[in-house]
Amino acid sequence: MKSRGIVFLFYIAGLAILTFGISLIINAGLGAGPWDALFVGLAENLGLTVGSWTFIIGFILILINGALLKERPDFAALITMFLIGIFIDFWLLIVFGGVTLEAYTVRGLVFSLGVLSSAFGIASYLQSNFARNPIDNAMMVFHELTGKSLSFSKTFLEVSILILAFFIGGPIGVGTVIVAFGIGPLIQLFYRPITAFRHRLAAV
Repeated sequence: MKSRGIVFLFYIAGLAILTFGISLIINAGLGAGPWDALFVGLAENLGLTVGSWTFIIGFILILINGALLKERPDFAALITMFLIGIFIDFWLLIVFGGVTLEAYTVRGLVFSLGVLSSAFGIASYLQSNFARNPIDNAMMVFHELTGKSLSFSKTFLEVSILILAFFIGGPIGVGTVIVAFGIGPLIQLFYRPITAFRHRLAAV
């Protein structure tokens, strides 16, 4: 029971930290991550909020991931997508609503913090096998099907979505490239120490 409680804590905290990082990256205005650029582009061109599009695309990915693994779609992941959508809109519309960053130095620092927070959040909530974000589960599916590392799998998918986001008109910039190539290695960097920390907590 204690172990489940710890895993649940990593799950919720990870989602909160992940979405906090996403909001920082978007607000920095240096180019959002590929997936987030896609969601922002859809929100700007078709309406609805960024969080809403996160949920909609997540639902589509749940179907795709299930088909690739030839398994029943993980509809429990809708819980994660719902929480991520709520958290993103909370950070963007309530906490950071109306915030404008001008100085490039500040924007660079905010962006860097956003990237680190996003990778840390992903590595944290992946400690749970429950209702994984289908975006990150796609990384795990690619990893399992190809045998490639988590770093390579994440980077490959990020670059693919980057191309799609570009044609949709999402906020693409130098930051987008940094996220596409940098967040995979950062997840790999954070994953093992966070896992070790979780095991130590469970053993106490």
